[in-house]
Amino acid sequence: MKRWVKMIRFIGGLCLVTLLGIAYVSYLCHNSLCLAPEHSSLSPRYSVSSSSSSSRSEILSSPASLVKLIGGFPTKVNIESVAFEEAYDMGFDITSRDVIVFLHIQKTGGTTFGRHLVRDLNLENPCNCPRKRKRCDCFRPNTVNEQWLFSRYSTGWKCGLHADWTELTDCVEGALDEYEGTSRKRRYFFITVLRDPIHRYLSEFRHVQRGATWKSARHWCGGQEFTSLPHCYKGSNWTGVELDEFMNCSYNLAHNRQTRMLADLTLAGCYTGYNTTADQLERDRILLQSAKQNLASMAYFGLTEEQATSQYIFERTFHLDFANPFDQANATLSAQAIAELTPAQIERVRQLNSLDNELLEFARQLLHERFKKLKRRDPHFRRNWLRVIHPHKSERTTETH
Repeated sequence: MKRWVKMIRFIGGLCLVTLLGIAYVSYLCHNSLCLAPEHSSLSPRYSVSSSSSSSRSEILSSPASLVKLIGGFPTKVNIESVAFEEAYDMGFDITSRDVIVFLHIQKTGGTTFGRHLVRDLNLENPCNCPRKRKRCDCFRPNTVNEQWLFSRYSTGWKCGLHADWTELTDCVEGALDEYEGTSRKRRYFFITVLRDPIHRYLSEFRHVQRGATWKSARHWCGGQEFTSLPHCYKGSNWTGVELDEFMNCSYNLAHNRQTRMLADLTLAGCYTGYNTTADQLERDRILLQSAKQNLASMAYFGLTEEQATSQYIFERTFHLDFANPFDQANATLSAQAIAELTPAQIERVRQLNSLDNELLEFARQLLHERFKKLKRRDPHFRRNWLRVIHPHKSERTTETH
């Protein structure tokens, strides 16, 4: 009898230890980078109903090496996102339920582009931009509160300061429902602007050196806000920081910022373990793959270094024209900033932004593909292109004919 009692106690003890172990492992995997099984799928957390597909189809199918989820957050957002081909074929209907969503990445020229959107589009009912007010009212015709543009200069930072892809896809529908006071399904045309990674990184460094922080950003991901991300500085800001110190902070969000802001962060554990080296190569590959996939699925993106091409693609994709052309910024200041760096510093900046470099190369090829496709379809290409690159000459030509 005593032997049976001892055996029952022994088995009960094993069960208790097992349960405690499961609970402990579950806690760790919720708060750190744990690899999911090999058969997990790299799938977006939002639904894209567009029937069109990118010409760079290899990005839209995940290779076997990228099938792992690193601490993935299983969330699903059902919004209707319109891809490039569908945007061109069906157009943008400002009178219906279409919304342009501008994903504004820091120091890419997004501020200038954002102003173009609210001030320079040729519309029957242009945005109303009162003097001494930062934001404009971009309401649909015959409405008093239905926004067709979701951006800094129209709705403000409704999804957080410089909200990224993960935040916007999770937030935009609810934010507009709250703003307009009604729940409705919309079609979302996501757009963004990218920039040469070295120039962008150095521009952000200079901005931070002058006192910028963006510390009010939400970093919302997987249904929670990551408020405890470490800062690279002590005090209220990083004013006066030197470049080497800026680069040496391992959890500096400036590193590969464009890739991170375009990727679905839930696929890589959000910001959990962001500043650790555990499975960093796997995490980087997943983020880069996701960023490319999301960029290819966007209705539009432009490149800071290719303003004319970017403007032409926007106008032909959305069938909307800008009253004022995009200005190609003089690269002298960027060239001077780079000239002040040592070869070792330039190489270090390049290494810290290796994912962004690969993303930009992909973006450049995709941009040129879209340009060629639109050019072939445009029966008035010469006139439309001339108006973009020589607007005043185009106006004089039109007046004489």
